[in-house]
Amino acid sequence: MTTADQIISAPELTSLAVRIGERLCARGWSVATAESCTGGWIAKTLTDIAGSSAWFERGFVTYSNASKHELLGVSSTLIAEQGAVSGPVVRAMVAGALAHSHAQVALAVSGIAGPGGGSPDKPVGTVWFAWGQTADTIVTRRVCFAGEREAVREQAVYTALFGLLDLLKRNATL
Repeated sequence: MTTADQIISAPELTSLAVRIGERLCARGWSVATAESCTGGWIAKTLTDIAGSSAWFERGFVTYSNASKHELLGVSSTLIAEQGAVSGPVVRAMVAGALAHSHAQVALAVSGIAGPGGGSPDKPVGTVWFAWGQTADTIVTRRVCFAGEREAVREQAVYTALFGLLDLLKRNATL
């Protein structure tokens, strides 16, 4: 894992994306992304790889709460009760990405990149991640990154990709 003091290089992100693509291709699978605080950066990183159309199915940039509800089917009540930056919401985002795509695996990210928007319970740098293949296989993770807005977002992209690759490597059924 990187820290705010470490710069994540473009080649590191590219390497992760290539390895994800290889694993997905080997299974004949595709991925969907559901992004909030990263604003499509994960989808861009994946689609920067030549041939990614064989394994990148689609990306949802759901920055607003309304878009999470309208595009992914995330319950407005869930968002109101838990907040957009929460484990239950990213779990629902993955489920929605799977339900509204033809992908076999999906990831989601929602966070507070700053500089404002934080609270004592959810300070700036708080990011929730989720990865899964079905509603029963979704795993979530919360990370609180240090750094300015760009550093938080970049670390979120890296963590999302690394988590997806890890899931694909560890789980023989994925």
